[in-house]
Amino acid sequence: MQIGFNLPNTGPLSAPDVMTNIAQQGEALGFDYLTITDHVVLPNLDAPGYPYSESGEFTSSAPMQRHEQLTMTAFVAAKTSRIRLVLAVIVVPHRQPVLAAKMLSTIDVLSGGRLVVGIGAGWLKAEFDAVVTTPFAERGKVTDEYLDAFRVLWTEKEPEFAGKYTSFSNIVLEPKPVQRPYPPIWVGGESNPSMRRAARIGDAWYPIGTNKDAMFDTLELYTAGIAKLRRLTREAGRPEDAVAPTYRVKRYGAGVKPVGSDGNRRLFSGTDTDVLNDLRALRDLGVQAIDIDFERPTAPELLAEMHRFKQEVLSKL
Repeated sequence: MQIGFNLPNTGPLSAPDVMTNIAQQGEALGFDYLTITDHVVLPNLDAPGYPYSESGEFTSSAPMQRHEQLTMTAFVAAKTSRIRLVLAVIVVPHRQPVLAAKMLSTIDVLSGGRLVVGIGAGWLKAEFDAVVTTPFAERGKVTDEYLDAFRVLWTEKEPEFAGKYTSFSNIVLEPKPVQRPYPPIWVGGESNPSMRRAARIGDAWYPIGTNKDAMFDTLELYTAGIAKLRRLTREAGRPEDAVAPTYRVKRYGAGVKPVGSDGNRRLFSGTDTDVLNDLRALRDLGVQAIDIDFERPTAPELLAEMHRFKQEVLSKL
């Protein structure tokens, strides 16, 4: 099972020298991958609306001060050599598909094949209104079509595509990604459409367990989610194990309430031993990757927690 960590993309910790140090120390500690999030712009955040925290507030510091995801990923690729780079997740409708496919292919080439394309359809209407030309209400269909266009552009010598939201022909996109047929696609999201998308084209299903609208915050709920994923994958005409289960942990430890949304124990709550047992349980369930947000106010505190967690928890896994 691979273990990753979230690389801060907001506030003071996103200063170039600071995030470089965090990325390089994470690589030296032996983490398998780092994650980078995606927002282009944000609205006024006085009215909470973030779906992945109980308060509705962003969990990161200074969330409105952030780097563009793909530019930052290319920067981090140049500052590291081994660690894999996971987009967590790229909001697919944010970027014109031919340009996005080219940028993603370029990052994969320049990083030596270390890119993982985590994808999502997005949730923030105010951001869509400012950035995206396709309708917010159709973002799921746009995402599906753009992903199909990506795969054509990444695999065909003379790519052609005719869809509702994009079309192209008589073009060449080179160089292709280093990874063949293309970088792994980890499908984020917890909704029924997201899970069907993962079943249809994903290499992995990549949920956050604490989405208030579709909770997978206990072992029982997540186990049921994996069973549902297997069924949807079979119905999509693929082997049921074609899509790897993964999991994103936004909060862990004693500060997390112990009871989940279904009344069972909440995953990654409690002591280090409890967290370790959860990691073991998910590994035994067949989960292939878990990433953890070590959110702290300062870089020294964050790095100290990464080192502590590696020694006190991960070394015992």
